Amino acid sequence: MDYAILTGAVLVTGVVLAIVAQWKKWRPLLLVVLAIGIGFRVLIMVTSAIDTWQPVDFVNSFKPAGEAVLNRQDPVLGSNGGWHFLPTIPYVYGLLLWLGIPWEFAGRLVTVVADVVLIPLVGKLAGGEKASLRAFQYACNPLGILVASVHGQVEPVALVFGVAAFVVARGPGDPEREGLSASFTDFYRRGRAMLAEKGLGGSLRVVLAPHPGANRRAVYAGLLMGLALCAKSWPIWLIPGMLLLLPGVRARIIALVCTGVPPLFFLVTLPIFAGTSLSQLPEVIRVIQDIRPIVGEWGYSAIIHEGYWTLDPPLAKFGTYLIYATVVLICLLWRRADPVDLTTAILLGFMVVTPRLGAQYLLWFMPFLVARPTRFAWFAIIGTSLWAAVGYAWLTQWTSTEWSLRHSPWAMSSIVLLPILAAAMPWARRHPWRKRTGDALRSSAAATP
Repeated sequence: MDYAILTGAVLVTGVVLAIVAQWKKWRPLLLVVLAIGIGFRVLIMVTSAIDTWQPVDFVNSFKPAGEAVLNRQDPVLGSNGGWHFLPTIPYVYGLLLWLGIPWEFAGRLVTVVADVVLIPLVGKLAGGEKASLRAFQYACNPLGILVASVHGQVEPVALVFGVAAFVVARGPGDPEREGLSASFTDFYRRGRAMLAEKGLGGSLRVVLAPHPGANRRAVYAGLLMGLALCAKSWPIWLIPGMLLLLPGVRARIIALVCTGVPPLFFLVTLPIFAGTSLSQLPEVIRVIQDIRPIVGEWGYSAIIHEGYWTLDPPLAKFGTYLIYATVVLICLLWRRADPVDLTTAILLGFMVVTPRLGAQYLLWFMPFLVARPTRFAWFAIIGTSLWAAVGYAWLTQWTSTEWSLRHSPWAMSSIVLLPILAAAMPWARRHPWRKRTGDALRSSAAATP
């Protein structure tokens, strides 16, 4: 990277501004927030576009996908396996290339615009009196700037639709919400009593009864979450939180069904928009489903393989099962928490136990953690941003041989971040009603003469 010093200065400035804003309790206007966020991102986008160093996947995977669309070829097959997702974003790449915008700018323009839109969405997700503060802090987020403006990775695109789905699903009113409102035992007892009183048909009518305005929110939230899945597959971890934000079983079923509509649409229309033949569709699906077992750059897998990329199917399989078990456990522990906190816990838990990770993955939890920060949130934000910045700005100063020698200790150093990420999970907010009950009791005691 030719502009590492300038990039580092912008990132440090962003962190300082975000911390000072917290300390001084700033509540800047949205126009000011957007101006700062756009300024940071556009500056780094321009310097990254004219840099002699370009990310490997940005050039060898994303660009061929856009060129394939431009040439009426399937973006998955035409990129030689470099693009493993639905063709939604390559369509935008192809349009920008068709307009004559150089790839170094066009590829990053998609992610920068998405990350800018995320700024007010984070404020909406936070809600309340601190909404503008949280939006400002995301505008200054160093990892968001790196992923969107330097790497051009598509995480911001997935996040902009995912966070929008949360905002729509929650709807108006108090931003503080509760997940499951009763224990599993209570649900079982209520179900038995309802069946005894109303029968199966009557019970289903009660359970599936519509809530005012909820069905429309469910449709829009589901479609937005489906668009998030069109960008990448990982937003599947956001679905539980989105569903819990909707009232009633009926709205949740509608949202779940609508979530599948955009991915299905972009898959079946490949022959129309991308020139994919019907005989090629099974191969496209196979490539999209294929997850290469690349490990060795993050956490325990980096320690096992001494910081070197390698294909290790057994370790990748073990890590996949560990992820599933961890997510199930987190869903049980945080089932009654605010759905945003549940989602934060899921994403942070994923980072702790996954054997394979690119630096861009660390952006997954940022909008949620910034919107509802925990006690150790800024330790996690600064720690992961610093680790990623070393990879983006410092390691890229060296030739391939020298890079390999320095990459190994950098990858192994990620193990230090795992306890920080675990500590940043919203442990104190697993049972939000306890705090409200405690506050109510204290208020009642204070009012007693």
